[in-house]
Amino acid sequence: MQNVLEELPRPGRVAIVRLRSLGDCVLTTPALALLKRARADLRVAVVAEARFQAVFDHNPDVDEILRPEPGVLRRWRPDLCLNLHGGTRSAFTTLVSGARWRAGFGHFRHQFAYNLHIPRAQEILGVERTVHTAEHLASAIFYLGAPVEETPRATLGLAEQPAAAARPYAVLHPVATAPEKTWRADGFLEVARLVEESGLEAVFIGAAGDDLRPFSRYRVVEGAPLGQVKTLLAGASLFVGNDSGPAHMAAAFRIGSVVIFGPSDPAIWGPWRARAEVVTARGGMAGVTVAQVVDALARLRMHA
Repeated sequence: MQNVLEELPRPGRVAIVRLRSLGDCVLTTPALALLKRARADLRVAVVAEARFQAVFDHNPDVDEILRPEPGVLRRWRPDLCLNLHGGTRSAFTTLVSGARWRAGFGHFRHQFAYNLHIPRAQEILGVERTVHTAEHLASAIFYLGAPVEETPRATLGLAEQPAAAARPYAVLHPVATAPEKTWRADGFLEVARLVEESGLEAVFIGAAGDDLRPFSRYRVVEGAPLGQVKTLLAGASLFVGNDSGPAHMAAAFRIGSVVIFGPSDPAIWGPWRARAEVVTARGGMAGVTVAQVVDALARLRMHA
C-alpha cells in the first residue's frame, strides 16, 4: 500500500468530508489530530453542514471549515479528499472535489467515487474485536500512511474559556433522536433532585423543538446555538444524559459523565476515553432504573 500522506505536496491540502451528525463529528476529531500529527504542514479543511460546523470551530487541527457544496470544495483545490461520512451526497462531493486522491471505506456505497478504497478498521488495526467509532475513523488515517498508534481523545475548541459559574452545575440531556434512546422524564427529574441536593445546579438542555416542559422547575437551555452549548458543557461539573451528541461533547471536555444507553452498543458508541459510567439494562431504556443511575453517579465520584 502506497503511503499517500508522504506523496502529498508540501504543503498539501486535505479535505475531510463529515457532513453530520453531532456525535459523529465529535468522534472525527481524533482522526484530525492524527492527520496533523503525521503531517503538521498540511492544511486541513472539514466539509460539514452549517448546523454542525461549530464542532470544528477553534480546533487547532482544522484550518478551514467548508460548506458542503461541490463548487466550494473544488475551488479549495484539495490534493486528498477523505470521505468519513458515507452516503450519496458525501460520495458525490468527494467525486467532484478535483482531488488527485479520493478515499472512502470499502463498505461505503458508490465505490466509483473513490480511487482509494479503505479496508475494515479491524484489518488496519490488526484486531478482530469490536472497534469503537473513534478508532474506526482513525484507522483511515493509519491506512493513508500515519504511524499506527493509540487513538487519542476527542477534542473540542473554544473561542475562550467559560467564565466561572456563580454556582457549580450539572448538565442533563433528557432527549435523544429516537424514543428507544430516550430515558423516561421522571427518572431525569429524580436525578436532578439528587444533583441539587449534592450542591450542584441542575441545567437541562435540548434542541429547538424538544419537549423540555417536564423540567421547567429547573434552569432550561433550549435551542441554543451549538457554540453556546459547547461553552456550557465545558464549564459543567457533571453530565447526565442519553446516548447522544452532547454526551460525546462532555467526554471531549473531560467532564465526568453518566450516559444511559438503549439499543446502541456502548463498545461502539460509548464516551471515548472519558471519565464516564455507562448505564444499560436488558430491557433497553425501559429497564433502566433510577438506582442504576445513582449507583453510576456514586462510582463516578469515587473515581474522580
